[in-house]
Amino acid sequence: MTFPPIQEQLDLITRNTVEVISEEELKKKLEKSSLTGQPLKVKLGADPSRPDLHLGHSVVLRKLRDFQDLGHQAILIIGDFTAMIGDPSGKSKTRPQLSAEEARRNGETYFEQASKILDPSRTTICYNSEWLGSMNFSDVIRLSSHYTVARMLERDDFERRYQAREPISLHEFLYPLAQGMDSVHLKNDIELGGTDQKFNLLVGRDLQREYDIDPQVCITMPLLVGTFGEEKMSKSLGNAISFSDTPQDMYGRTLSIPDDLIETYFRLLVPHPETPAHLFMEIIRQNPREAKRTLAREIVSLYHSRTEAVKAEEHFDRVFVQKKAPEDIPEFSFDSPSMPLVDLLIELNAVKSKSEARRLIQQNAVQIDDEKIGSIEHEVTLGKEARIIKSGKRKFFKVTRK
Repeated sequence: MTFPPIQEQLDLITRNTVEVISEEELKKKLEKSSLTGQPLKVKLGADPSRPDLHLGHSVVLRKLRDFQDLGHQAILIIGDFTAMIGDPSGKSKTRPQLSAEEARRNGETYFEQASKILDPSRTTICYNSEWLGSMNFSDVIRLSSHYTVARMLERDDFERRYQAREPISLHEFLYPLAQGMDSVHLKNDIELGGTDQKFNLLVGRDLQREYDIDPQVCITMPLLVGTFGEEKMSKSLGNAISFSDTPQDMYGRTLSIPDDLIETYFRLLVPHPETPAHLFMEIIRQNPREAKRTLAREIVSLYHSRTEAVKAEEHFDRVFVQKKAPEDIPEFSFDSPSMPLVDLLIELNAVKSKSEARRLIQQNAVQIDDEKIGSIEHEVTLGKEARIIKSGKRKFFKVTRK
């Protein structure tokens, strides 16, 4: 197989990375690959702690796609076994463990979602339960003998918790060892991860050396800051933009990011922008609002289509700029001539609980026919003429009596 020139590969691989350990070893691996015609094996692991992916995951997935575009082999590891341990990376307390059934169920959706970025025909997908699940206790003891407690406590999150006298369970020490065994089993050349995965990646590198395998190059990518502009993107923090979001939600959530994140989002999330980078930087300088709209169109186009991006922008302008109701509002009919607003929001699936409904109402975030409703005791009268219910910023419903 023929690969692009070494420097061209290095330029693409190192773009947007935080750290490459080490660049000299990477160059040697690329040179050997070019001489032999054998693609490098590039590994990315994902623990299915949640069943959906967000734009934070896309940063490292796009780096894996870069390797695919250069002709190398992409290996996506679904950590259904390691998810049962729980990755302690960046955690201030023991992370909840998943059952085998939960881990496998969540993992089943990962490949389909990741294929929005990766070329599925050139991606090898593995579940690490295939090799970790067959290890016996003697195997675990031998594996543990390759690492010391002192080395484990060099890890930042373990050290912080130890100094703060917060509990660290022994099974958490096994997590980086188990992830490292993925690299031993696969004999991969390169492993990718976020900066919070650096310790785990280095353990894999060390274990490969212990098992007489040429140690992997470790490449870390930046962690994407969430839409609130503070902590890293996470579904649990409510600051994420998911692959599965509707075009309207994806567009609106992108517009909600702070201005100082526009350039970072553009650089990390948009691989082949319609607007050239130098022109986009000029738009940011002159008109951040328009730059954010351009960014939102680019992101929606990546996960949906250009047509859907245009429709999402039109929807946003109609609802949030012109303050009009959207054109395609779902309609619901009820038998009763009236209904408590709290109950109606539940029936419409606008909220998940009555407490959430009450909170929205008390925050003046619920409107009926453009009138804000502040009383949780409000009774909604229903008739043949549709009434427009607005819940939060983006949810609209038409309700009538049957």
